[in-house]
Amino acid sequence: MADSNNRTIARNTVFLYSRLIIIMLVTLYTSRVTLKVLGVDDYGIYQSVAGVVSFLAFLNNALATGTSRFITFEMGKKDPKTSELFATLRTAHLILAAAVFAAGEIIGLWFIYNKLVIPPERFSAAVFAFHFSMGATFVQITQVPYNATIIAHERMNIYAYISLLEAAMKLFLVFALKVILFDKLQVYSVLMCVTTVLIMMTYRIYCRRVFAETRAKFSFSRSIFKDVAAFSCWSLFSSSASALANQGVTVVTNMFFAPAAVTLRSLALTVNSALNVFISNFRTAVNPQIVKKYAAGDHQGSKKLALASTQYTYYLMMLIVLPLFLLLSPVLKIWLDEVPDGLIPFVQLALIQGLFQAIDTSLYAAIYAKGRIKENALISPLLDFIQLPVIYVMFRLGFPPVTLAWVAAICYAVLAFIVKPVLVHVIAGYGYGEVMKMLGKCAAVTVVSAVLPVVSSIMLDENTVTGFIAVLLVSLISSATVIWTLGIDKNMRKLMITWLKELTHRTHNGELK
Repeated sequence: MADSNNRTIARNTVFLYSRLIIIMLVTLYTSRVTLKVLGVDDYGIYQSVAGVVSFLAFLNNALATGTSRFITFEMGKKDPKTSELFATLRTAHLILAAAVFAAGEIIGLWFIYNKLVIPPERFSAAVFAFHFSMGATFVQITQVPYNATIIAHERMNIYAYISLLEAAMKLFLVFALKVILFDKLQVYSVLMCVTTVLIMMTYRIYCRRVFAETRAKFSFSRSIFKDVAAFSCWSLFSSSASALANQGVTVVTNMFFAPAAVTLRSLALTVNSALNVFISNFRTAVNPQIVKKYAAGDHQGSKKLALASTQYTYYLMMLIVLPLFLLLSPVLKIWLDEVPDGLIPFVQLALIQGLFQAIDTSLYAAIYAKGRIKENALISPLLDFIQLPVIYVMFRLGFPPVTLAWVAAICYAVLAFIVKPVLVHVIAGYGYGEVMKMLGKCAAVTVVSAVLPVVSSIMLDENTVTGFIAVLLVSLISSATVIWTLGIDKNMRKLMITWLKELTHRTHNGELK
């Protein structure tokens, strides 16, 4: 059974990372073209109005957490009853989507008219973009139960396949944006909304054909919703705090600075989001196993997998962050062609923040599997809540826009190395010593891995082709060597060799489906 689970995780990880590579390449290319076509100001305006929309939709994040957990947990039972659960959750998300849309068209519009700093000549285009962003958000909220069902069934290959369609549509979007002669900001908002709707339809067609529970008639069970809502209400605090720390800060930035400052933060968040997508694909492959093991009563196996996967998630992140940090200037030049002034420190701090987020997100899986999220929902979000007033006060005192990146990085460091280890010990019963030992090993591997790459970046000019390739290779080889020799134990090395052999064999024989 353990070998079967490991093969499932390995197979799903391959599919998810194939999806990741496609999405990352398309995202980086489309963001570059979009920035060029829209310009710094219009790009910042779109991110500002989208931030208002996302902030209003924070309720969805709370309910989505409960939805995914309950569907996955139900699948882990010997006699799962998913049809009534899915029907109830689908109805709940539809009601929530309607409420968010109504609130956005009233409260959101008032905020845009009265609070955001938008050039008068671009105001009507900003309002137009806001309406279509609200439409896309409505669709995304109603889609949550379907995506949760795919994840619960561990059909990660579907994400890889549909990502090909999504990538093609986004590429078409940016090319259309270059040739259509109407207002670029308005065209962009329409095409983004259309893309969201078409991808939603594709997922739903697949779910209805493959998973019987998604064909259930519309119904609503108060008892089921009560259980999900009770679980989700503790996520509500966390979701609202996250909305304040992300979308709220974007809105506050636009209140103090021109749209160009929002563009700098948005581009840094694009990098951070790409990093989070990278680790979330691995987490998406592992987390269902952690939950199902716990649901089946294998608490020790769930703990072992949670701690090990946290460590390997961090290593995956470090393999990306270290060379990017050292080669940031030429990488940004390759990505954006024309790098906006002041962007580099934003992105550097976003990279460091990504390392801390890898630990914070991974350790949460243990609490998530346990189903006891009250303490985490009360303690962890406090740091997110603190960010907004701190940043607001610092902006009022005259601090520059990059201050918000410093505040975010410090908050996630506290979450990763103080808050989450304590919560995992108290809630999930993990030994505090073994959690800190794992984190200590991650820190040691980072320090040792960075020595040779840092020296090489000092001695070589990374802006030349030779210097760039040399620093990149030294970073990757140094990190991989240290992780293999110091970062993982002998048993895991043997298991990884076995996984690689199995994956190679299955891929060669066309069995990886």
